[in-house]
Amino acid sequence: MILIDGSFGEGGGQILRSSLALSLITGKPFQIENIRAGRKKPGLMRQHLTAVNAAVEIGDADVSGNAIGSQFLTFSPKAINAGTYDFKVGTAGSTTLVLQTILPALLIADKSSEITLEGGTHNPFAPPFSFLEKAFVPIINKMGPNITLDLQRPGFYPAGGGCFTVQIQPKAKLDRIDLIERGDVVKRSAKAYVAYLPEKIADRELRVIRNKLLWDMKETEIIKVRDSNGPGNIVTVEIASENITELFTGFGMKGVPAGKVPLEMVKEIREYLAAGVPVARHLADQLMIPMAMAGGGTFRTLPLTLHSTTNIEILKKFLDIQVDVNKLENNAYEVNIA
Repeated sequence: MILIDGSFGEGGGQILRSSLALSLITGKPFQIENIRAGRKKPGLMRQHLTAVNAAVEIGDADVSGNAIGSQFLTFSPKAINAGTYDFKVGTAGSTTLVLQTILPALLIADKSSEITLEGGTHNPFAPPFSFLEKAFVPIINKMGPNITLDLQRPGFYPAGGGCFTVQIQPKAKLDRIDLIERGDVVKRSAKAYVAYLPEKIADRELRVIRNKLLWDMKETEIIKVRDSNGPGNIVTVEIASENITELFTGFGMKGVPAGKVPLEMVKEIREYLAAGVPVARHLADQLMIPMAMAGGGTFRTLPLTLHSTTNIEILKKFLDIQVDVNKLENNAYEVNIA
């Protein structure tokens, strides 16, 4: 039984999700305490409980502590069960984080799967659906599996109500991939989505991006969302290079002026482009488990986030791997998993 302290490192739900994912693929049981101890409301919230219960189904697992507010959990999987599943968060909680928990196991299952996820699809502090579609899934597909995504309905915070499906054609052993060179930028675009909100919000957000990044009008687009359960606003910037596509996001929130929404994102984009690396900070965190499953991989990125350094420690608890992080130049780092 692997023992995990949920209060170490970033102290949030990522520790639980990574532990569940790694337990499923290795068959190793674990026990975690102090779940989300670093958050204002510690313990399992609805989206975390949905992830736990989804992992229980996928892994035919024995579990205890799977209740709202629980700060303690034991999890013991028996097998990976591919198939057709429908998981409902029941709130605007992130569906993409639920998928993050179960996807690694389904990538190496013995047959295909189809997953329907209902809840929030475009949430602050979680990878939005657009990130999965443009940045994450294309990399995973290069490793051998075949994943297709279909967004039926977006779900913005706080209304939720979004829905998307994932079809997974697995591969028993993932192929190694190395992401060293980004290559030249071949396409760039910015999109501002507004649901039941004035179009001028999106217009102002895109004007900031054009002014700060010196982009043309033709590289930006306003998209009116008409099929969500409630109002919402998200800005995405896609940087497509020869070897990889990265996606950056900014979320409109009540009380935050539209002109401020893209500012942190613009800072991230400038830093990414200046460093010359292929992998930005959020994708770096997402790639570690698949690369470890493949037996190794190397990528270059920006300075690691606390999420990423915490993820490395969780990886080492379940897998006999070495993770080396070396500083290069221009704010770039190389991560080697072997």
